[in-house]
Amino acid sequence: MPLDILCLPAFDDNYIWLLHCPETNRTAAVDPGDPAVVVAACEARGWTLDQILLTHHHWDHVDGVAPLRERYGCTVTGAAADSHRLPAPDRLVQDGDTVTVGTARARVMAVPGHTTGHIAYWFEGESALFCGDTLFSLGCGRMFEGTAAQFWSSLTALRALPDETRVFCTHEYTLSNWQFAHAISPQDEALSALGDRIRARREQGQPTLPVRLDDEKRLNPFLRADDPAIAAAVGLSGQDGTAVFAALRQQKNTFKG
Repeated sequence: MPLDILCLPAFDDNYIWLLHCPETNRTAAVDPGDPAVVVAACEARGWTLDQILLTHHHWDHVDGVAPLRERYGCTVTGAAADSHRLPAPDRLVQDGDTVTVGTARARVMAVPGHTTGHIAYWFEGESALFCGDTLFSLGCGRMFEGTAAQFWSSLTALRALPDETRVFCTHEYTLSNWQFAHAISPQDEALSALGDRIRARREQGQPTLPVRLDDEKRLNPFLRADDPAIAAAVGLSGQDGTAVFAALRQQKNTFKG
């Protein structure tokens, strides 16, 4: 029986993902920065929060941990590489480890770049990837701590997952990311058409997530840094993916739309 996955908007543009296994009645929250929205969702459905899965240490992803643990007695899982920066995790994991939510199993993936200790959770049986701030719809996270080589390696690892994978990232940045992607590839008809659908969903107050990984592979410039067309667009024809990724990330940092 598949997981129920709920999208809980928080703060200005965060998403907390609530995972519920109907077979076992187990519930987990991914990156619960705001405890109130998690409590409200659980109370409305009669669920008890059993687990918290953290992707990285930033406050908007972890500030709900202490009050949720106090209320529910839930266990907290996070990256061993970030143990000194996470709120007292009960279980420390690293690349290749397995995490379960009820009957669903996830593989932990180390994806440094946004932060050096960032991890993602890939539920193969659910075709679901919870990737925090590493990969966004049509974009990627800022490179606060890692190197361009690390970040590009992380993105290529995520890109290698099956096409049908659903990407559950933790911010609603799709429209601004589309504006940058369209500036990089203005002749891409599929990308141009996608802009209208993104705007329509946001005007209706609807999330643009999750997205399919095969669409990201075709349209996200950060997943295409080794594509000669993207290299040419940033003036780096013949350069490798790391160099092109670094240039893309720098351009996005200062992009005004």
